Amino acid sequence: MEPLHRKLVWIEEQHFWGWCCSECAWLFRPLGPLVGQSIEVMKVHYEQQRDKEFASHICGEHRRASKNPG
Repeated sequence: MEPLHRKLVWIEEQHFWGWCCSECAWLFRPLGPLVGQSIEVMKVHYEQQRDKEFASHICGEHRRASKNPG
């Protein structure tokens, strides 16, 4: 998939609420607890980590499961 067509989207499913890629099965899972001197700083760190991981992921490494296997 071309990176230009993919988007960061929010999903709410039974076992996961969070950010994912519109074109593959990549999910954003923060690496650890949020840190910072304030909620605002913690939010900035979270968004920076999310955006960096989204930009660097390769859709081909996160294939979606086929609905009709076989």
